[in-house]
Amino acid sequence: MIALTSALSFMLLAPAALAQDPDARRPLIRSALEQAEAGRFDAARAASLASHPLYPWVEYADLSRRIETVPASQAQSFLRRHEGQAVAEALRAAWLPALARRQDWPTFLAAWKPNSNVILKCAELNARQATGKADAAWTSEAQAMWRSGDSLPDTCDPVFAILDYKKALPATLRWERIALAAAEGQPAVMRSAARGLSGDDVALVNDYAAFLDHVHTRALSWPKTTLSREVAMHGLMTLAKADPGAAERQLPLFAKALGMDEVQRGKVQYEAALWTVASYLPDSARRLAAVPLSVYDERLHEWQVREAMARSDWPAALAALRRMPVAQREDSRWRYFEGRLAGKTGDKPAATRLLGEAAKSATFHGFLAADRLDLPYALCPWNPDDSAQARALVARDPALVRAMGLWNIDRVAWATREWNDALSRFDDAQRRIAIGIARDNGWFDRAVFSLGKTPDDMRLYELRFPLHHDATIRREAARRSIDPAWVAAEIRAESIFNPKARSGANAMGLMQVLPGTGAATARSLGMPWSGAASLYDPDTNIAIGTAYLRQMLDKYALPYLAIAAYNAGPAPTARWQSQRPGFEPDFWIETISYKETREYVARILAFSVIYDWRLNGKVVPVTERMLGRRDGKRKGFSCPAQPVPAS
Repeated sequence: MIALTSALSFMLLAPAALAQDPDARRPLIRSALEQAEAGRFDAARAASLASHPLYPWVEYADLSRRIETVPASQAQSFLRRHEGQAVAEALRAAWLPALARRQDWPTFLAAWKPNSNVILKCAELNARQATGKADAAWTSEAQAMWRSGDSLPDTCDPVFAILDYKKALPATLRWERIALAAAEGQPAVMRSAARGLSGDDVALVNDYAAFLDHVHTRALSWPKTTLSREVAMHGLMTLAKADPGAAERQLPLFAKALGMDEVQRGKVQYEAALWTVASYLPDSARRLAAVPLSVYDERLHEWQVREAMARSDWPAALAALRRMPVAQREDSRWRYFEGRLAGKTGDKPAATRLLGEAAKSATFHGFLAADRLDLPYALCPWNPDDSAQARALVARDPALVRAMGLWNIDRVAWATREWNDALSRFDDAQRRIAIGIARDNGWFDRAVFSLGKTPDDMRLYELRFPLHHDATIRREAARRSIDPAWVAAEIRAESIFNPKARSGANAMGLMQVLPGTGAATARSLGMPWSGAASLYDPDTNIAIGTAYLRQMLDKYALPYLAIAAYNAGPAPTARWQSQRPGFEPDFWIETISYKETREYVARILAFSVIYDWRLNGKVVPVTERMLGRRDGKRKGFSCPAQPVPAS
């Protein structure tokens, strides 16, 4: 009780100004929240905080901690008092499952609001059935839940049992779910849905399910039905991902026996080709050519281009690129490579025209195109001059006030609920102002997650590319002879300048350094190391992250290789180097096998250009930057007539 007593004593002694200032009372709210989360909250003693904008979240912390036993009257009172607020929906989301667990169906229905949570939707159907409301609408909604190929939660089992009892699961519905489950690769769902069919049909469905688990020749004797063909297709597609050669050999047998059409055969061939070309195996070109064009999608079109590029077959790459849908070809990436390939095959006028079109884009490939034509980079920053009145109006929005307050006491999930609630009511200008307020509070990722609704949003470069800790970035970059724009770009890509960021793989802080990497880097350089928690300190994280970038650069010599290794690790990078030695950097990057790394390298290089602009005005050309050359002529920016903003 020491912390609570101390906080409450401070509150009692605080002057009137402190009592009215939400920011000044932030330590008291934080303390009250911690006490509530620990089960030691005393509402009477904290009553003087009741006027604080965040006090409802203190109540929520107390109620949610004892959600299994909270009296209905208390929860209902909270929902009424905070109706329309994010905190009410947060409590509702916690309370409804608790009511379902204790089968308090009348109270559940009184608190119910429609939502997309499958568990709660099935609980709501259970509640209506238990209270005598299983009418025709109930049956229709329950059948809609049944029409899914995915495994559904246990709360849905009683619903389906009632449907079965009411004879509302006819064979047609069972077969519908079986077909959907086959498409989703869910053999267990197929077997479950078959219960209630005739004995022969159950046996057939079980054999279908077994085929998804492991391709077998019994399928050659299946009835020649649409479902048999679809199951065979899905089973062979799964096999193709694990063993493309085996799928390719067996496809003709099943196609002939069951009468599979071109699309069904093509989807199996698609998977065999995709899982071959992703590693640039010898059969890549042949398998790609075997896939019918009717089955090609954007992903396979891209891989056909990359496969030809990886062999330096420029005419084949250009032909494959020109088979892409028009909308795909118009992307700056493929405009650039169409121009490059046109140049490689001797069509200089087409190369110049295509590169000129690509150069209108403020993207990695747009910057590459501009360098090829010796053009300034296309950048059209927009800094709207919103009125003080408009800014004040947004700043006073209660949900936004709560969002900023919660962010500042490290309750990010709750802050995000309030943020989303506020933005749901804002127009474009208000949303933009709110993002500026978030930035001023150090919540930089709101620009990344909340912009992009309009083309002009993408021109808000100062919001989308925040620059924080720039003195530390410059200092550590200079210490390690690293481009500071590269360091800033890594921070933007890894954490969006959130020093408390932590990934599922336990990468920590601004540059998302793994504790093991941090310890090893610190040890190798004689830097002080006080444990993993020190990676949450911005100065420490930037120092270690920048030193690690230096190590990567020392090992790989070229920044674009070091960036790939930073993301994918040394083994894949070494494989890509051995597969395509001496490749020009732009083609090497585009033929990286991993989509994540391919896009990561391009993103870091593009971000580096933008951060160079933010730090220095004029920038090192990206074609020089990715080779580690920073001492040549810098280039500027211009706004083309039809700009394409950076993504």
